[in-house]
Amino acid sequence: MVDLLGRAGLLDEAHQLIKSMPMEANAIIWGALLGGCRLYRDTQLAEHVLKRLIELEPWNSGNYVLLSNIYSADHRWDDAAKIRSSMIGKGIQKPPGYSWIELDGVLHEFLVGDKSHPLSDKIYAKLGELIKELKAAGYVPTTEFVLFDIEEEEKEHFLGYHSEKLAVAFGLISSSEDVIRIVKNLRVCGDCHVFMKLVSKIMGREIIVRDNNRFHCFVEGSCSCRDYW
Repeated sequence: MVDLLGRAGLLDEAHQLIKSMPMEANAIIWGALLGGCRLYRDTQLAEHVLKRLIELEPWNSGNYVLLSNIYSADHRWDDAAKIRSSMIGKGIQKPPGYSWIELDGVLHEFLVGDKSHPLSDKIYAKLGELIKELKAAGYVPTTEFVLFDIEEEEKEHFLGYHSEKLAVAFGLISSSEDVIRIVKNLRVCGDCHVFMKLVSKIMGREIIVRDNNRFHCFVEGSCSCRDYW
């Protein structure tokens, strides 16, 4: 019920439902409300939800990162820095983002900003072409997903080389018609989600990404999750 209310944008009602429950809400229930906060960009409620999630799951680095994202998007750099310091103090580390794609029985692994692949030069060249073409079609990098107080151009640079973007560029130069299937160990960020939708439309390719939360099937500019993940 919390998930349904969240999807409908009835966030206050969903929150009231949680507070009226006869038992203590667990991380799954709070996570359902968080999905609605993400979709409807209710940062104030999302901040409250994430603080509850951190209390329930103090070991889960994803909750800290999402809260830091909220502060960064609101230019609350000191608060974002406190979250990162808290993670360090508790010995919590955000795992690096890896993406994998299989081609002809060979598994190819990509790390953010990785240049170890034998086709690295071609991959980065293709990614540069994609970004230029997507920007011409209206793509604007969502720099709120970069956690540092730096210039916008630098933020775009950080976003440009996420592991799933490298993987999809490799898929495009390595296969002409097949569905591009990617597995990622972390949740896909909002910018990469928009990027994949546009690539599927402009390149006319179906892209399937399995992140740590769900499957995303990108076809003709739309995702099977309907932007709710």
